Amino acid sequence: MLNVASVIGGISRLAFASALMVSGVGAQGLPQPVTIAGSELRAMKSSNTGRDYDIYLLLPANYVQDPTRRYPVLYVLDGQWDFKLLASVQGGLLYDKFAPEMIIAGITYSGANPNYDILRALDLTTVEVPGNPGSGGAPKFLKFLSDELLPFMDANYRTDPTNRVLLGNSLGGLFTLYTLFTRPGLFSGYVASSPAVTSANRGAFAFEREYATTHKSLPGRVFVSVGEMEPLAQPVREFVEAMKARAYIGLEMESRVITGERHSGNKPESYNRGLRYVFGGAP
Repeated sequence: MLNVASVIGGISRLAFASALMVSGVGAQGLPQPVTIAGSELRAMKSSNTGRDYDIYLLLPANYVQDPTRRYPVLYVLDGQWDFKLLASVQGGLLYDKFAPEMIIAGITYSGANPNYDILRALDLTTVEVPGNPGSGGAPKFLKFLSDELLPFMDANYRTDPTNRVLLGNSLGGLFTLYTLFTRPGLFSGYVASSPAVTSANRGAFAFEREYATTHKSLPGRVFVSVGEMEPLAQPVREFVEAMKARAYIGLEMESRVITGERHSGNKPESYNRGLRYVFGGAP
């Protein structure tokens, strides 16, 4: 059953899906929505970005039965697209013992019909993009994660704050790398799939160089991937080589080019391999 919860201004309300759902058939045989067992929806208003977010949550199967255990948390950017995919990928890895039980938190936007392309371009870009007013909001969005979402999760769920992973694709992958260099240690693992390293005149290369001027260490496990057939393939390879050449102390890094795939089609394999790596399984 889908548990629907909302949290606005620290006030929690819980509502449960209708008990009419039985094997996908409701009253009078009418079709009912398909839900993800063990999932929850929580809503947050950010004081940093001024925007409303939906947080899709998937709890481990034994979460209620084992009230003392704490779990890693996988934070998924663009949850509107990738939450369901990550639920499936993580389930397979758990079955095959390549990844542990974990809480999955998909981050997306509230509202009846949000324009995801516009909203994500505001939050996930690191500098203002000409012709896109309000873009370049990555610093504020990172503050939302660090000062609002993560403390909320740690206070309301049995999380393991030492074992957090951030995952994103495209602009989400760019923001994942931005977080790695801006707030090192905030997460223990990072999965950047097809990161938009060429955005803002190869901005990712610039903030990596800036970080390297004052830092010799970079703690964390990092997985970077790109589709073989997408225009980002060569720039991402260059970015990975630049990072590896730094020989950062504490950095564990793996990269992969996904054969025969482009910008979005590489996500299933990227996420599978990425989670295996950052959680300690074979890549």
